[in-house]
Amino acid sequence: MKKIENVLICGIGAIGTIYAARLFDKPQVNLKILADKERIQKYTQNPTVFNGKSYKFNFLTPEENWSADFVIIATKNNGLNDVIKDIKNFVSENTVIISLLNGIESEDVISRSFGQDKVLYSYFIGHASTRNGRSITHDGVYTTVFGEKSNKNYSENVKRVKDFFDKTGINYEIPEDMDYSRWWKFILNVGYNQASAVLRANYGEFQNSEKTNSVAVNLMKEAVALAKAEGVNKTENIIPEIESVIKAMIPETKTSMLQDVESKRETEVDIFSGYIKKLAQKHSLQTPYNSLFFELIKAIDEKNKLT
Repeated sequence: MKKIENVLICGIGAIGTIYAARLFDKPQVNLKILADKERIQKYTQNPTVFNGKSYKFNFLTPEENWSADFVIIATKNNGLNDVIKDIKNFVSENTVIISLLNGIESEDVISRSFGQDKVLYSYFIGHASTRNGRSITHDGVYTTVFGEKSNKNYSENVKRVKDFFDKTGINYEIPEDMDYSRWWKFILNVGYNQASAVLRANYGEFQNSEKTNSVAVNLMKEAVALAKAEGVNKTENIIPEIESVIKAMIPETKTSMLQDVESKRETEVDIFSGYIKKLAQKHSLQTPYNSLFFELIKAIDEKNKLT
């Protein structure tokens, strides 16, 4: 089994920096951060600060040649197509790729360029980071969920990533039914990210207000119906499990979509209710809550561009 040593991280925002900081000073890891020349100059002049510590990462431009054993994609979804173009020089026969992007389509998009044999399904679940410019704070509570669609028997790539995470101290989980697990995360985002963006609610307000929480639940119910139509098993468990996770979140913290709205960054609504709307047409199902929230969040995005 080929060990993972050369690691390329694409995106050092709220999530990518958690992994970059963890791997930065590991002697067994040759870590590179992908960036264009303009971003490298900006990051060099104003380094990333994570939990109060400044990091001077080693950067790599898309034009360079290097062979990555492991690629972690942690950009926003609207940057995925650019990342796929930019990593072509670094993907070789033995490269494993994981995508920590929100939504449920990124692995399929990446596989069309590099092959399914190089891509594992994955997502990040945990407490949200707080970002202020180049400074990011995180309490260390997170899990990297990854694997093939079914993990009754671990594939070679799953074993390689598991071994790497064990050695570097990265928290992880390998669910037996990854298809259920990734839909679970997607449905959580459809509910709480979108509800928080419109209601401007933090986790505490979802925990303590029945009416506030019911908005997220109604959004999730539509997504659960689509998951069932797509053949996902045990969909009746999804919402109760998600609500138990939300109850354990730090009350004053906020979803990534609410942070985007407050910082006037464009949201990822297209991969949540936008995707729900498209899938609903495929299965001839009605999704009135998600259709409404799609329009509301699009209006918020447009309003933020004007101010």
